[in-house]
Amino acid sequence: MLEKFCNSTFWNSSFLDSPEADLPLCFEQTVLVWIPLGFLWLLAPWQLLHVYRSKIKRSPITKLYLAKQVLVGFLLILAAIELALVLTEDSGQATVPAIRYTNPSLYLGTWLLVLLIQHSRRWCIQKDSWFLSLFWILSVLCGVFQFQTLIRTLLKDSNSNLAYSCLFFICYALQILILILSAFSEKDASSNNPSFTASFLSSITFSWYDSIILKGYKQPLTLEDIWDVNEEMKTKTLVSAFEKHMVGELQKARKELQRRQRRKSQGNTGDGLHGLNKNQSQSQDILVLEEVKKKKKKSGTTENFPKSWLVKALFKTFYVILLKSFFLKLVHDLLMFLNPQLLKLLISFANTQDMYVWTGYLYSVLFFVVALVQSLCLQGYFQMCFMLGMIVRTTIMASVYKKALTLSNQARKQYTVGETVNLMSVDAQKLMDVTSYLHLLWSNVLQITLSVYFLWAELGPSVLAGVGVMILLIPVNGILASKSRAVQVKNMKNKDKRLKIMNEILSGMKILKYFAWEPSFKNQVHALRKKELKNLLTFGQMQSLMVFLLYLTPVLVSVITFSVYTLVDSNNILDAEKAFTSITLFNILRFPLSMFPLVISSILQASVSRDRLEKYLGGDDLDTSAIRRDCNFDKAVQFSEASFTWDQDSEATIQDVNLDIMPGQLVAVVGTVGSGKSSLMSAMLGEMENVHGHITIKGTIAYVPQQSWIQNGTIKDNILFGSEFNEKRYQQILEACALLQDLEVLPGGDLAEIGEKGINLSGGQKQRISLARATYQNSDIYILDDPLSAVDAHVGKHIFNKVLGPNGLLKGKTRLLVTHSVHFLPQVDEIVVLEHGTILEKGSYSSLLAKKGSFAKILKTFTKQTGPEEEATVNEDTEEDDDCGLMPSVEEIPEDVASLTTKRENSLHRTLSRSSRSNSRHQKSLRNSLKTRNVNTLKEEEETVKGQKLIKKEFIETGKVKFSIYLKYLGAIGWYSIFFIILAYVINSVAYIGSNLWLSAWTNDSKTYNGTNYPASQRDLRVGVYGALGLVQGAFVLIANLWSAHGSTHASNILHRQLLSSILRAPMSFFDTTPTGRIVNRFAGDISTVDDTLPLSLRSWILCFLGIISTLVMICTATPIFIVIIIPLGIIYVSVQIFYVATSRQLKRLDSVTRSPIYSHFSETVSGLSVIHAFEHQQRFLQHNEMQIDTNQKCVLSWIVSNRWLAIRLELIGNLIVFFSSLMMVIYKDNLSGNTVGFVLSNALNITQTLNWLVRMTSEIETNIVAVERINEYIKVENEAPWVTDKRPPPGWPSKGEIQFNNYQVRYRPELDLVLRGITCDIRSMEKIGVVGRTGAGKSSLTNGLFRILEAAGGQIIIDGVDIASIGLHDLREKLTIIPQDPILFSGTLRMNLDPFNNHSDEEIWKALELAHLKSFVSGLQLGLSHEVTEAGDNLSVGQRQLLCLARALLRKSKILIMDEATAAVDLETDRLIQTTIQKEFSHCTTITIAHRLHTIMDSDKIMVLDNGKIVEYSSPQELLRKSGPFYLMAKEAGIESVDSTSF
Repeated sequence: MLEKFCNSTFWNSSFLDSPEADLPLCFEQTVLVWIPLGFLWLLAPWQLLHVYRSKIKRSPITKLYLAKQVLVGFLLILAAIELALVLTEDSGQATVPAIRYTNPSLYLGTWLLVLLIQHSRRWCIQKDSWFLSLFWILSVLCGVFQFQTLIRTLLKDSNSNLAYSCLFFICYALQILILILSAFSEKDASSNNPSFTASFLSSITFSWYDSIILKGYKQPLTLEDIWDVNEEMKTKTLVSAFEKHMVGELQKARKELQRRQRRKSQGNTGDGLHGLNKNQSQSQDILVLEEVKKKKKKSGTTENFPKSWLVKALFKTFYVILLKSFFLKLVHDLLMFLNPQLLKLLISFANTQDMYVWTGYLYSVLFFVVALVQSLCLQGYFQMCFMLGMIVRTTIMASVYKKALTLSNQARKQYTVGETVNLMSVDAQKLMDVTSYLHLLWSNVLQITLSVYFLWAELGPSVLAGVGVMILLIPVNGILASKSRAVQVKNMKNKDKRLKIMNEILSGMKILKYFAWEPSFKNQVHALRKKELKNLLTFGQMQSLMVFLLYLTPVLVSVITFSVYTLVDSNNILDAEKAFTSITLFNILRFPLSMFPLVISSILQASVSRDRLEKYLGGDDLDTSAIRRDCNFDKAVQFSEASFTWDQDSEATIQDVNLDIMPGQLVAVVGTVGSGKSSLMSAMLGEMENVHGHITIKGTIAYVPQQSWIQNGTIKDNILFGSEFNEKRYQQILEACALLQDLEVLPGGDLAEIGEKGINLSGGQKQRISLARATYQNSDIYILDDPLSAVDAHVGKHIFNKVLGPNGLLKGKTRLLVTHSVHFLPQVDEIVVLEHGTILEKGSYSSLLAKKGSFAKILKTFTKQTGPEEEATVNEDTEEDDDCGLMPSVEEIPEDVASLTTKRENSLHRTLSRSSRSNSRHQKSLRNSLKTRNVNTLKEEEETVKGQKLIKKEFIETGKVKFSIYLKYLGAIGWYSIFFIILAYVINSVAYIGSNLWLSAWTNDSKTYNGTNYPASQRDLRVGVYGALGLVQGAFVLIANLWSAHGSTHASNILHRQLLSSILRAPMSFFDTTPTGRIVNRFAGDISTVDDTLPLSLRSWILCFLGIISTLVMICTATPIFIVIIIPLGIIYVSVQIFYVATSRQLKRLDSVTRSPIYSHFSETVSGLSVIHAFEHQQRFLQHNEMQIDTNQKCVLSWIVSNRWLAIRLELIGNLIVFFSSLMMVIYKDNLSGNTVGFVLSNALNITQTLNWLVRMTSEIETNIVAVERINEYIKVENEAPWVTDKRPPPGWPSKGEIQFNNYQVRYRPELDLVLRGITCDIRSMEKIGVVGRTGAGKSSLTNGLFRILEAAGGQIIIDGVDIASIGLHDLREKLTIIPQDPILFSGTLRMNLDPFNNHSDEEIWKALELAHLKSFVSGLQLGLSHEVTEAGDNLSVGQRQLLCLARALLRKSKILIMDEATAAVDLETDRLIQTTIQKEFSHCTTITIAHRLHTIMDSDKIMVLDNGKIVEYSSPQELLRKSGPFYLMAKEAGIESVDSTSF
């Protein structure tokens, strides 16, 4: 049929059976033309429809577009010309075959279609269509055959069909041009990200990424250089897509859960229905859920959360990517098995003399093409898998964040902040890792089946022996893996313990320094670390065994298979084809077998994470149905029969409260500790579980919590809290909240950065900022939970008058104020007295006093206890009385008070007794300066004020890791070890080459002995030597691995010791400017990298490197000319590597730098949930989180692409090596035998993977060595003075306890001003000194100076004739005792907290406890002195902690005692106990007390008044009260008239 169609032979095999083979012209003109055309016509309609559906606005015409259209236009013209020619030729005789008409006509139609398609792509972002590119490639490939046939015919007979041939040649050239043009990408105005606009060829080879790689090579990349991810991968899009499916799946899962529940409860029905009578309107499933909750408590099972919905929801969201990657992986796996078959053909080609040379060349080209397609498929598959992983991680992270904002209290209680952050970091990561393994589940099975099938074809049943060995080794590997898993788990526990101690050491650093306790804690850490390293070594040894088995497997398998094959039957002779094809197949088989355990373990880990995530994401949401919002309500807040509880199972905390609050009222809530004041506030915010009743609220709420929640950012950000900036209001609020002076002192004013959790602010400042934030929000209702607890009395007064009180900024708003300060109560509209969560009485101040009920009682006890200090303000009858007596006139209060209270480290040397007039003038000027500063902020952003940035930006190393760091690590392993390790690896490589050469010689036997007379001795020799070489390989790998496990453990030990001792010797200023998290990270992340990942990477690197060298050596021994090819390929390889590593390293760094803010923002959110809920700022926080995740996503995505970019290029080099070595085999066919061919090619085929792996390892080592670099950075931290010096103080020093200050000056950090500006005074033996002064006058700096926490900037301190700067720190600190301001305890026993070095007997400790009034408490504990104290002493009350610190001091028995206002957090009773104990027990000591309350020091011998770092007054209290100096004013303000008036 086709013969008639083109009037010539269509197919005849004789065409191919000649040295100059060719295809028949008819075949080339029909089949080879129609294949590409058919492809195009089939796909075009679908493609056009797709464009039509998803079109965007049309983009302008570019040169590239024009060029393509013009070239296709030429093709159209050529087709028309050809058709015209045919028609003119055909003059009636039927000589012209039909094909000459049909083809040009087909082409006419096709080129028109192409024009249309190219035009339609103007409406797409990606201008180049993938299937057009494929069409051009197919067309050019199929045209090659006709091209060479026509040239041959023209050479034979110059004028046969000349016109037709010329037309074809021009046509073909144009097609090649268009193909080249379609490789270029067209830019698109709407998107600057080249990945969207990349052409098909550019996107499968990732060439669009070149620009970033180049940029990254020239200079380190920054976040701005990296392109954003596209819209459909933005967090927001992903989460909304996921949530659609999640909601459906969750509902199904919940129903399933109820079914399970019912099945369980068939037995015990009817016991879960009490307590459901609260509002019956609730829907059925809530009731069922209620029932479920009750059951949960009964049965105590953990099964009670909706299960197995997460994976389904994720699959439904992302199934498209999964299917695409499935297809690519399938193609790749099938092509993999073409290689051994092609190898077999090439070997037989080399062995048979009479085959045509062109077959050899064909095989080589096929080799290359197969490898190329394989590479492209594999990289596309990886790209999709990693993208999927990243998208899944993003989705999970964002969903967890979103869930955290709505989770109910009951559910939230089950998680600590750390655990929730773990869900986001660890579990999301686990799911991300498993996605890259998912396809391996089926792909491994497929690969194993196919390999065994092809091996059977080669060697018959003897294959089973080899495969049997492989299968036998799987359980052995499995056992080892599970053993090492167990070791890992054990080690995680040790690591957790070690980190817990580290955390405590870092947070209690100051105490360790005061008491000179560092060595004790150092030993504790070392003891844990020792256990950890022991486990590490075990782990390393197991890993070595596993690697040894993996390494042995292919060798053993080939030895056993070949031996069995030759021994089973004397006719079986191993020839080259069989041996090398089998080896290639065994190499393929090795990968899936070694991957299986990995896949399984990663799936198991992910399933644990899945359960945890399902439990969290399926948890109940906050139920705020009991809080009703009503805008047209006449009351501001109304509680109707409201009962609320924190936990459904315990009884209600708030019971049957009925309370109406009118708009604009100021209502005070009072009651004893634990009476439910804060719970009442939380109930209004909807934080509690409703039992019955409801609360109606009119308007918006602002909330000031008891524990202020401060975000990491500037002060200004914290106050604005997302609202827009209003200059006038902002200044007003700063002034009212007494923040102006603080801002003056803080470097950078309101742009000063606040550390995490407000670490660098005092409690009072935090609370005032929190108040300012609420005030700025301009809401209708203000819920203020004890906002005045952390501020001094006078600041409290100022704030009350300026903000909260009847004339404050908030007048006219509804205010609920929880307070302990009784003296503000006369000014409030209504007082509510709470007791045990119920309202005892409510009414105005006077009516409640008259009632003589519980309120009057509270008042009475209060006035009794506080004495005159507060009495004046409680018993006042009229406001005026108060004014003339104790305080300056009301107008002047704020100025005066603010200037007295707040920090005074500013450089203006002001004295306290300055008149208020000049003061108010000064304040004006500060306010104006703040104003002007806010206007100029833009200019000033560049020049930050010195010290404004507290927390130094974490140092991101850029550029290459210095070589010295590698040397440091290798030196830590030990140079001897390194030499022997490398030697062992080299011997292993030599054995490897040897065994390959031996195999090649063995297969040569098949030619000499033709199967009939193969001597047994020869056979045994071959098998024996081959086996022995295999064993040598394994043995030396084992030796090298064991040795390196030993060496790397040694290195870990050394680095950790150096790091620990360096951190413990760092000065206090280092801890003030470095967040704890960053230091802990060195001990956690970086140390664990050095422990686990770095040694593995180094080992793999050496193995890969030597593997590649040995392969190249083998190829060159066979065909020396190959060196010529290796050199250029090597140069390309190294340059690609250099380009890539620079970029990849920086991307990895950016990834970790952008990742940590996500987690810290998350933990910040979790701890501030009540505030976010109250202000209703959930949306803003969600957006912020999405933005941060997107920033991190773009770094991760870029990193993934950079890996693919590299892999494609390296695989190309590997494929070229295979191609050229196979070409050499064909060209030098005459000098080579088949076994050499097999031997060279089977190794060359292996090289692609190894090359890839080598670069991966190089970059991994680069990334991991950064850990050593970061550890080293902290090992080099400058240390404080030595702990013990040659000059020891005399024994028994200080015997008298005399202290002299000579012009003593000190500053906190070199760039800041002096805090103490020249203190000179003498303190005699046994004197009791009180130190007073406003906040920030330098009181605490005095103690820090005595302990040399701060080194002197000038002057000296002499104790008993010894200058303290001349002796070691521990000698000094062990002789002083301090009772610090915040009582810090460490986790461990009580005994360890009192006496970490075991210097004292139990009797002494009990004696100290008795004196500290703790004996009854401790003896009442089950374990007595070995009672475990939890982290930071959380299981003791603050008072008990304070008393323990007192007991600590009593044990020291030193001559000098320093008390830093130890009574701040203690109730008055304990306070008295402490005071009397101190007076009695420390009577023989020199005591320095730093007081915040004057009455604690009125019985001192002398009082030192500090202001602005100078001593203003220094004399006995009687003297000071006589003359009207600063002390007299302070005393008067505190209501102290004479020394005796402070009696308790």
